[in-house]
Amino acid sequence: MLVAALEARGFRNLDHVELPLAKGVTVVHGANGAGKTNLLEALSLGLTGSSWRTRTERELIGFGGELARAEVTVEDGSERRTFVASVSRGDGRRQRLNGKPVGPDSAALRPAVALFSPDRLVLIKGAPGERRRHVDSFLGAVWPARADLRRRYGRALAQRNALLGRIRAGAASEDALAAWDSELAGEAAELVEARREAIELLAPSFGRLGDSLGLAGDATLGYRPRTGLSDAVEIADQLRERRGGDLERGYSTHGPHLDEIEIALDGRALRRYGSQGEQRAALLALLFAEREALLDVRGTPPLMLLDDVTSELDPQRRALLLELLQGGGQALITATEPSAVPDVGRRAEVAIDDGRLNAVPLAA
Repeated sequence: MLVAALEARGFRNLDHVELPLAKGVTVVHGANGAGKTNLLEALSLGLTGSSWRTRTERELIGFGGELARAEVTVEDGSERRTFVASVSRGDGRRQRLNGKPVGPDSAALRPAVALFSPDRLVLIKGAPGERRRHVDSFLGAVWPARADLRRRYGRALAQRNALLGRIRAGAASEDALAAWDSELAGEAAELVEARREAIELLAPSFGRLGDSLGLAGDATLGYRPRTGLSDAVEIADQLRERRGGDLERGYSTHGPHLDEIEIALDGRALRRYGSQGEQRAALLALLFAEREALLDVRGTPPLMLLDDVTSELDPQRRALLLELLQGGGQALITATEPSAVPDVGRRAEVAIDDGRLNAVPLAA
């Protein structure tokens, strides 16, 4: 499954861009502010329907414009699929697949997207919710049948919280909580088990790649579930024991919505104690560990979007990065100069200036 082309209109400073893509590495180069990151963002938006840079969707619309649109064509064997995401000032965001609204199973119909950007360091140094969201997205990519676990748990959690609020207000009986404790516990147990399997799948590669990419020490990836590795019956018991506190606060104070994914070096959380360089290396190690897992389990690597990835790597690790990208799949790497990206394996180069592509050569 490959991305064949991107077409973007009115997206930030991209006026009208058409970019054909092939297997291997594409280096997108240009001066600061030329639109390199915007190009990667448009590609991500078209495929996933969301931006990693902003939650204010109108920021995606170019100055003075009314609509930002990203269309991505995906080839899967002999089948072609078209993903379109748009943001307008009047109608907000829309996403469609082959002209129809995108459904919950759309992730299985497109390549997974792995993203490195300085903005994405929040995944390492930010709040636990960032890491939970990322791992849940990965487990859906590697096991598509589990893609809906996060949404299902979130729905059950919202319904239980709503009931807690009604009970506090005297509009419902506490007896009604028993059924929702069981419902929430069942969804929680499935999510906890999937997260455990995902971390166990990633942890060995993360440690090995962390060492190669510049983490001097024992790099570890761990899962700390708030419920412990418990089954649905045990989690229901835990919820019942905490019912008094939940009723006092009006929301659920226990469950996998409070789990932590710990990324550490020599036993110290990189979130708190890691340098900027260590956090960058950890993010790269995590993304490439996920790439290995997707290749092993599904035979399909993610689309790698690597923004400003080489700026703080020494020449040896730049070469290693490009070697890791060999063996199939696609990657787009941004740099101010093409010479910043070692010439290893299959490669194409795209120059961008003031939001316009000056030349789009075919991949070698």
